[in-house]
Amino acid sequence: MVGGIDRYMQIARCYRDESTRGDRQPEFTQVDIEMSFVDQTGIQNLIEKMLKYSWPESKGTVEIPFPRMTYQDAMNQYGTDKPDTRFDMKIQDVTAAFQDCGLKILERAVIDEDSSVQAINVKESLKHLSNKDIENLQTMAKEQFSGTLTVVKIKEDGTWQSPVAKHLSDQAKIDFVKCLQMEPGDIGILAAGKTVTMQSLLGKVRLSCANALELKGVKLRDPDAFNFLWVQDFPLFLPKEDGEGLESAHHPFTAPHPDDVDLLYTDPEKVRSQHYDLVLNGQEIGGGSIRIHHSQVQKFVLEQVLKEDSSQLNHLLEALDYGCPPHGGIALGLDRLVAIACGVQSIRDVIAFPKTQEGRDPMSDTPTKIPEEDLKHYHLAVTDICKD
Repeated sequence: MVGGIDRYMQIARCYRDESTRGDRQPEFTQVDIEMSFVDQTGIQNLIEKMLKYSWPESKGTVEIPFPRMTYQDAMNQYGTDKPDTRFDMKIQDVTAAFQDCGLKILERAVIDEDSSVQAINVKESLKHLSNKDIENLQTMAKEQFSGTLTVVKIKEDGTWQSPVAKHLSDQAKIDFVKCLQMEPGDIGILAAGKTVTMQSLLGKVRLSCANALELKGVKLRDPDAFNFLWVQDFPLFLPKEDGEGLESAHHPFTAPHPDDVDLLYTDPEKVRSQHYDLVLNGQEIGGGSIRIHHSQVQKFVLEQVLKEDSSQLNHLLEALDYGCPPHGGIALGLDRLVAIACGVQSIRDVIAFPKTQEGRDPMSDTPTKIPEEDLKHYHLAVTDICKD
């Protein structure tokens, strides 16, 4: 962009240098776009029109513009930054229902500033979810989040079946049922503790409940529906895991939200970013950002906020000083987009000659050792280097 390139698009083959997972491949394909003199809305409009134009006719029409949701709303309602909006079961903050409720573990969550009581209502699930299903959820909560789930079953006669029922006041029960709009046959699942952690926990519980119900014939997610969603207004910085300072939530070149520029110098942890993700049926299919194009802002972020040595990026800072235009971009995961459109679970099924989880290519049997005679022919040598 500094060099005067107005915009470009490339279909790029990418290689993933990270631990493998079942839904990933060591190499994948991206549609990469960068543009000058553009804002976030301009990029979103372009991508929406591109997807509408290229979407297969057999899969129905794509309605634009796509819905927009802030990162905070996504976490508050779905417990994830890539929500599947094909079904409801939203997370509710039920903290107010447990003021002076009589149960100490819930009362403590009400008192602590960064804690709360969060819950979901799994509608009409009493006749479908078994005790084993509930035990699996409890195990997941304990192993992945060091948390505990409280389960409330509303029986057909309206009475409670829950280990906490006898410890709660009648008013707390009434308020809880009202908050979640519970009816006979519903199951309420609560999590009390640090709000951010409990929201993430219930986000996992929400999807696990949907999977369990669908295995038993309950139709929640329409396989023929394609719910595109923009998630935006992510935080620009997050606290480091060790609690010492901040780190970039996306990357250190992401521009702050126009309304939060002043906060960058006074309270950087509260600054939102111009980072945006495109989500389809609960899976991220693209992400990008508007970049910082002012040298002094970039230097402040690197040195004062992230506490990094900016000298290694002097070439970038100097280039920005030349008069870099406002610019931004996005990358779409082409394999994942095609996989969702085709209704397959793994991107392996839409990649020609996919690699194994170990990164091997079964078709060409690579990587493999080169025969000694071939090394000699090309005047090559392979040497083992022992590190101290």
